[in-house]
Amino acid sequence: MGWIGETVDSVKSIQIRQLLTQAVSLGMIVTSALIIWKGLMCVTGSESPVVVVLSGSMEPGFKRGDILFLHMSKDPIRAGEIVVFNIDGREIPIVHRVIKVHERQDTGEVDVLTKGDNNYGDDRLLYAQGQLYLQRHHIMGRAVGFLPYVGWVTIIMTEKPIIKYILIGALGLLVITSKD
Repeated sequence: MGWIGETVDSVKSIQIRQLLTQAVSLGMIVTSALIIWKGLMCVTGSESPVVVVLSGSMEPGFKRGDILFLHMSKDPIRAGEIVVFNIDGREIPIVHRVIKVHERQDTGEVDVLTKGDNNYGDDRLLYAQGQLYLQRHHIMGRAVGFLPYVGWVTIIMTEKPIIKYILIGALGLLVITSKD
């Protein structure tokens, strides 16, 4: 039977206590990851402290698949900074550079206009209907660092879900059949 037969025999021989131990270990790993994520959110002040660049609109500075680390402070946003923002009605955040800062005379609030480095025009066509600038609540954070190409794992698993399911299944099988 080979490897599959051995795996089936291994799964059959697992005792309830061992199965519970492995389930608790898996739960601790997932809980630890969530705690780390929430901790990063508190430290960086950003709802999403790490994002993956999904398009080539910021090349040559950032390429598709780069991971960006974000930080959101109370300091005013300045022209030239790279920000990650959400647009009303869209789920996927966008990474672009601030090209113009507009201060409202009546409230003193600062609105920004963005543009991808590799795009011809500004982002007004991406914004919601009638919106000319992004307000502070649209900005998720400023890019403060990056890791090149590491985000390709996320892109591949999103674009080819079968790979994600195979990987999750293999990891689950590994957890179930491990004797430690």
